[in-house]
Amino acid sequence: MSAAEEILDVVDEHDRVIGRAPRGEVYAQGLIHRCVFVRVRDAEGRTFVHRRTPTKLVFPSLYDMFVGGVVGAGESYDEAALREAEEELGVTGLPRPEPVLTFLYDSGGVAGKWWSAVYEVRCDLPVHPQVEEVAWHDFLTDEEFAARLGTWEWVPDGMAGYERLRAHGAW
Repeated sequence: MSAAEEILDVVDEHDRVIGRAPRGEVYAQGLIHRCVFVRVRDAEGRTFVHRRTPTKLVFPSLYDMFVGGVVGAGESYDEAALREAEEELGVTGLPRPEPVLTFLYDSGGVAGKWWSAVYEVRCDLPVHPQVEEVAWHDFLTDEEFAARLGTWEWVPDGMAGYERLRAHGAW
């Protein structure tokens, strides 16, 4: 099944499920759906950063400070956070990501709106990122990350999550 065919829960402005539709239809019609963002840090406290592949449906080839993705139909945020983190990092046995905050993101017509649940997890395992999702990756120190904030082109929803984490003193 292609990414565009994946079935998602469609939700309302209060994050209540009101239906289901294929991801491609959700994006095309601008329907509200659910996503997870997981900040991954290693044993040294460095943050996993990656560049998305050019084949991604939304925000291709941009940098991201989170791993994650859409929540599948009938899946919980917690289940999706662990699944997406393990898939994108190419690991198994990751600790369960801890929820930090949730917000409604508006893509400005790119692919609708999505409820975004932000998590954190520590990964002490060697990572083997999914080549379909990750074109480049590294663990960056806070200083290295800060130096790239104004120079790299970041995914807008990730930047929104980052700004909210900073506002809550969680970054």
